[in-house]
Amino acid sequence: MSSSKRWWLLAVPALLLVLSATLVAQTSEEDSVTPAVQARRASRLAALDENGRAAFARRLAAWDALPPLQRLQQRGEYADWRALDPATRTRLQQAAATLATLPPAQQQALAARFAMLDSAEQAGWRMGPEIGADYNKLFPLLAFMPEAERQPMRAVLQQMSAPQRADLAVLAQRTPPQDRDTLRQALIATTSASRAQWLREQLAR
Repeated sequence: MSSSKRWWLLAVPALLLVLSATLVAQTSEEDSVTPAVQARRASRLAALDENGRAAFARRLAAWDALPPLQRLQQRGEYADWRALDPATRTRLQQAAATLATLPPAQQQALAARFAMLDSAEQAGWRMGPEIGADYNKLFPLLAFMPEAERQPMRAVLQQMSAPQRADLAVLAQRTPPQDRDTLRQALIATTSASRAQWLREQLAR
């Protein structure tokens, strides 16, 4: 198995394992969604057969039994999934199908490998496989990031090419800790068209 394929399979536990709780998490947030969204969810539930409804009822009971902090974590993981672009979600679903064909011992080994990562690196993988693979190098810039910057920064990283993220990793490593907030805010302020030039200018300083 190629190195790139192994990275994709490592990303699957970070994102696909939360999908079994997705419908439950969605329907448990009725106070935070519009009537149109509630109607779509009700339609999906109505389309389930008897076995599907029974399975959903079991998941709902399991969801209700979770501690509040764990429910909050799962909602956050689902939000991470929704923040991925459709092409990445499709590729991860394909990777999940590949994962399901592996021997159980190999599946368990991949899940255990993911579980051994610290929480920050797991969060990096939930931003997408490409960002997850680069997360350790970008960590100095992303650690202790204010919540208000999390989504804008995720969007920027998803737009960047692999070489651009490599350049950003160099900047992150060489920027003093007290200046990293300024660097991150300046990056967020760039446009897709100007970002490559901005990176070159920063590296040339």
